[in-house]
Amino acid sequence: MRRAGLSCVLLALLQVAAAQTPTGTSNVHGLSILWAEYYAKVYRVPVDLVDAIIDEESGWNPYAVSKKGAVGLMQLMPQTAARFGVRNRFRMDENIRGGVAYLAWLNHEFQGDLRLVTAAYYVGENPILLRRLEYSSADVQGYVNRVARRYRARRRRKAKFELMERSVIEVEDEHP
Repeated sequence: MRRAGLSCVLLALLQVAAAQTPTGTSNVHGLSILWAEYYAKVYRVPVDLVDAIIDEESGWNPYAVSKKGAVGLMQLMPQTAARFGVRNRFRMDENIRGGVAYLAWLNHEFQGDLRLVTAAYYVGENPILLRRLEYSSADVQGYVNRVARRYRARRRRKAKFELMERSVIEVEDEHP
């Protein structure tokens, strides 16, 4: 019940932030980070993985369009968007919700193996379901490695920041 309450408050704050965001792109990145954090919590997907995939897929450009027809921050293909209830792939909130829902589904499908999850996000789940780690495409392996590097770097930065934060709190507690 407490999580649901926190989620509702966060959603309300995001809606207020969206309403207050100017029509320019000055705060688009900040707002998309909030949406990514929100949906990562809702779908129980590591936020660092969501962020790493957005880094790699679109560079946080909500208007990115690939040669193959993938669109938005999480580069959703039309079929994936429809499958996860995304009506407008250019809307940041819908795009991130659909992409994170897909990641959550893949995470369940591949029992939490983030290498397989990442590979399947890139090429679709069917080739990875068939061959698992035996996929031989250098392109897929490169993608998985790049996302993994970004994911690990984000986790290291967070751990370092949390350690520094704890140190500051301990010093403050020692010196009133």
